Amino acid sequence: MNPLHDISSSGVQSFLTPWFPCPYLPDRKARMQVATPSVLITFQVYSDLAQLGFRRSGTLISRPNCEACQACVPVRVEIATFKPSRVQRYTWKHHSSLEVSVHPLKDKSEYFKLYQRYMQARHADGEDAYDLRAQYRDYLMENGIDSRLVEFRENGLLRMVSIVDVHKDSLSLMYTFYEPSIAQSSFGTYSVLWLVEWCRQLQLPYLHNSYWIERGTKLSYKSNFNSLQGFVHDTWQPISC
Repeated sequence: MNPLHDISSSGVQSFLTPWFPCPYLPDRKARMQVATPSVLITFQVYSDLAQLGFRRSGTLISRPNCEACQACVPVRVEIATFKPSRVQRYTWKHHSSLEVSVHPLKDKSEYFKLYQRYMQARHADGEDAYDLRAQYRDYLMENGIDSRLVEFRENGLLRMVSIVDVHKDSLSLMYTFYEPSIAQSSFGTYSVLWLVEWCRQLQLPYLHNSYWIERGTKLSYKSNFNSLQGFVHDTWQPISC
């Protein structure tokens, strides 16, 4: 099936990347299906692509296309039926003193410093300083069709940043990075909970939350959010975790 069938009148097509080492499952290869050309991807088209399981990475809008492997599942939270768990209610209360503000996607030096600390704590054997800055610039700070940057501060100090894209019927959480040195924090969970509430305020029915992988990865935590839907066999359906 052509995943772009529903928006073929826009002129947008797709291509498959070469195979590359999977960033989530080290024993597998991966490839992506990329929507192109970018000049034809309007707000409406981008919203339609999100409904087909595509997400943005820098200026590329893509989704996994790995044939036999279906481990990476695009997921979204259904806002109307979502109910926070007991742990999530505690997280909401614990971080309720954070000062939250929404901005256009624009870089500040303190953003990269926070990102650098976050990556060094979580990926100590990762990129060198040059590659890290290039990754930050190309992956996070390239503006999408309608992107926002959400600041989370505590007593004026930057604690967390979330990059979010806006669609006609949803928000899409592209990436979150936060202060790694604060013990007993659940910043990532709080970011998702805050975005759920923002969706409610905007009367948007869904929050797209990248991919879910069941098999012991850093993405498996997403199953902690109920009312989770996955794009499986070309349709959105509830995920039983």
